[in-house]
Amino acid sequence: MTRPRVLVGVSTLLMAVSACSSSQACDGAGVVAGVGVYVVHEGYGDLAGASVELCAKGKCVKDQLPDEDITSVNLPLPDGVGPDIGTVRLRITRPGADKPLIDASAKKSLTHQSDGCGGGSYNGALAFTKEEGLTAKVPKGVSVAWHKQVMERATAEPTSS
Repeated sequence: MTRPRVLVGVSTLLMAVSACSSSQACDGAGVVAGVGVYVVHEGYGDLAGASVELCAKGKCVKDQLPDEDITSVNLPLPDGVGPDIGTVRLRITRPGADKPLIDASAKKSLTHQSDGCGGGSYNGALAFTKEEGLTAKVPKGVSVAWHKQVMERATAEPTSS
């Protein structure tokens, strides 16, 4: 009796795993709902160690800014979130300060990202620069600078401790 159940279980698992007929993830796997902000440090002096808070849809994430030119701050959102998330708020406070140095908001609509198998999630990005403030569209120059920073980090020689 156990052998037929095991075979049925294995065949069901194989059907579920191969449901997409490709090596691509299905049913939302690998596609995350959320919103992110590229924070450009230029024009603010040293922001390393400053606290950063990103809020949308009643959820917030808090972290500290590392010592880099551009920081990507990401807020995961529930899988069922739709395109309309309303206002996104970004606050940055220097260590020891009582009030935020930056307190900016912008309206943002998310874009559906397909997983290639009929599922997917809504996500999107904003950018913060001293010149433009918080914008719902990431300027090309910020995207290029972020990509360059990531590539430099990926190809950097390891430092000895």
